Amino acid sequence: MAKNRHATLTANKKTAPQWRNLHSRVLSLLLKLTKIEAAILAFAVCSVALGLGNSLQSDPSTASIEEVIESSKTEDTKSPINTDRTTIALALPSQNSIPKTDTEQAAYYSQAKFTIDSNTVQADFSPAPLSQPASPKSVAAAATAEQSSTAVKRIHQTLKKGDNLSMVFDRVGLNARDVYQVVQSGNEGKALTRMFPGEKLEFVLGENNQLEQVIRVKSPLESIHFIRNIAGDKTYFEINRVTRTADIRKVYRSAFINDSLSLSAQRADVSQSITMNMANIFGGVIDFVLDVRNGDQFTVVYEEHYLDGEKIDEGNIIAASYSNRGTTYNAYRYTDPDGDTGYYNEDGVSMRKAFLRAPLDFTRISSSFNLRRLHPITKVVKPHRGIDYAAPRGTPVFSAGDGRVSASGRSKANGNYVFIKHGESYTTKYLHLHRRSVKKGQRVKQGQIIGQVGCTGLCSGPHLHYEFLVNGVHRNPRTILKKLPKAKRLNANLKAEFMASIESTQLQLASYSSHIKLASAQ
Repeated sequence: MAKNRHATLTANKKTAPQWRNLHSRVLSLLLKLTKIEAAILAFAVCSVALGLGNSLQSDPSTASIEEVIESSKTEDTKSPINTDRTTIALALPSQNSIPKTDTEQAAYYSQAKFTIDSNTVQADFSPAPLSQPASPKSVAAAATAEQSSTAVKRIHQTLKKGDNLSMVFDRVGLNARDVYQVVQSGNEGKALTRMFPGEKLEFVLGENNQLEQVIRVKSPLESIHFIRNIAGDKTYFEINRVTRTADIRKVYRSAFINDSLSLSAQRADVSQSITMNMANIFGGVIDFVLDVRNGDQFTVVYEEHYLDGEKIDEGNIIAASYSNRGTTYNAYRYTDPDGDTGYYNEDGVSMRKAFLRAPLDFTRISSSFNLRRLHPITKVVKPHRGIDYAAPRGTPVFSAGDGRVSASGRSKANGNYVFIKHGESYTTKYLHLHRRSVKKGQRVKQGQIIGQVGCTGLCSGPHLHYEFLVNGVHRNPRTILKKLPKAKRLNANLKAEFMASIESTQLQLASYSSHIKLASAQ
């Protein structure tokens, strides 16, 4: 027993220098390998690691590492290869930590692990019993992988009445420090404190509920991102504006009028906003209460905007036609070289007259212009210097033309009222409004909403009292329009450009209208 033990110790002393010599030769040779040679070596060693370890234990001189590499080369790899040297990262233990006995050394080297990618071959000699620190690059890669696998939470918040920014942050589990860091990011950060109910925020939270991003969703196509960054020991939020582009699809709709424009358009799946815009386009030539007849037909071509396959809103009306009492009116959208956009008929004449024939979509005229009318409430004969348009409470009221608001207020008789001055000669007045949408001194465009139909002041039911004055004298709104200046016409050069731009739309509009007529006749 003692002799065997002495023989083992003697053998260990003889083989230890050989292992150290082999270790140095391995390092020297690996550093000379090309990418392909290193990869081949890695696979070869993986497949023979256990056998090589056992053979080295019994007789270290039976196979050299050079022979292993040379035998694993193919015909292609034996020839010189002009490629960049591959970086070999070795996580080897120190010389003092190498096992002392043959058995321990063989087990140690047989547990070598190889990791291969396109740029780096790593030989990680770190068996479980002698775990060593990984290289900095390995640590960084592991940290990146761990970070990418960390679950990210997205929380959507819509501001409610009475909310402030701190309350919204608190609802998603964030504190005052998070609020401060975001608000200090600049003017956009400070603007978060002035948001209104209904606006939307999205929070991106990382590990341990750490705030990574705040996204202010201004619209489906526009958002402002506040992105967490770290510089030294300072945390700050960087601002990034994100703008997306919607897919635009052209939509055709057509219908026959059976009752009113609004109801017929609704049945044809035309939204209220498109219907209102169409009424404004033709508002200078058609009175959509008094002029409309059953059997009238409209056709409209407009844009719909889609994002990620979902409809987000509607765009501009490209073209529209309206057939009324045997006359067809066509309107085409056109933008001139100065950037001014309007709707013109096929002769290049603007559809936009100086004033709308009626400033709202009304149900009926409840009281006409009459200088000797008996007032329904006071029972006194008094001039009625305007027209009363009966309509449901809340019906939008439009400015009849471009101008500036000269008065916006409330009185006992008129209720809520708005007066608009159109140049030097013309003034329009709107009385008994439920709500006013403009202020004194504000500039308005034709068709812009200035209020809603109501029954404020002395009135017997919801309606709009509308007056039209020329040089301070009241005129009948329904007859004065014929005496006003005509619509503008495109000059010869612009007309040629306009006609060329609408040629294909004209054909499509006519074709679609004819198709609807044929379908309805069958």
